[in-house]
Amino acid sequence: MSSSLNHRYRHGEWPQGAPWNEIIESLVQHRSVRSYLDKPLPEGTLSTLVAAAQSAATSSNLQAWSLVAIEDPARKARLAELAGNQAHIRQAPLFLVWLADLSRIERQAERRDIDLGAPAYLDSLLVSSIDAALAAQNAVVALESLGLGSVYIGALRNNLAAVIDELQLPPLVFPVFGLCVGYADPAHPSAVKPRLPQQVVLHRETYGQPVEQQLIEDYDQHIAAFYREQGLSTPSWSQQAVERLRSIKTLNGREHISAVLKGQRFEQK
Repeated sequence: MSSSLNHRYRHGEWPQGAPWNEIIESLVQHRSVRSYLDKPLPEGTLSTLVAAAQSAATSSNLQAWSLVAIEDPARKARLAELAGNQAHIRQAPLFLVWLADLSRIERQAERRDIDLGAPAYLDSLLVSSIDAALAAQNAVVALESLGLGSVYIGALRNNLAAVIDELQLPPLVFPVFGLCVGYADPAHPSAVKPRLPQQVVLHRETYGQPVEQQLIEDYDQHIAAFYREQGLSTPSWSQQAVERLRSIKTLNGREHISAVLKGQRFEQK
């Protein structure tokens, strides 16, 4: 078992002779970076990241996503405030907002005097959101290969209507999440967070894992040790996950997303 896998799992055995290469090693070493150097990105970095993003799979070649790149300090500060006052949004030299975007296709339909019926249905919301997520993850893999770090910002959805106004988004467009991009500050290093055992998330043929509870209890021990190493008093994974979904209070404004999406003409029928 490689050192990167030890950090990712901290338990279990790895199959002898399992395929491995530098790309997989890089993927397994992924971590969220929340502290950045005051250092500009190399010229052309954004173009490289967009090329990687556009090389991701896209449903029916709809390419139903767009990207807003933000470098203006004032706009980053406003978005940081809308996303729970996260300082790393201000700090990162580049902040990317990934958009589900059906408006581009609607503009093509209007040129042909065609009314689109499908965007009002839930599948169109899923297709565009998944397209955006696949594109963003490709960009993350690319930026990490360039020695950069990143962290996803789901909290943009806490104040979705205000973010839509800030970015001047038209109907049939909404922000799925943000992404900070920059050079990680070595003075505040991030660590590889352990994940659930593969046996918990991997099911074969049909859904079910008879020893799930024991595996999760073991994982709670590993993740608790990780948090202690980071100087954190975070609850166990199982407690944290339950509390996160226990009440709409923990949605921090995201309970209004459906209404905002309807305002953007994603009807979710």
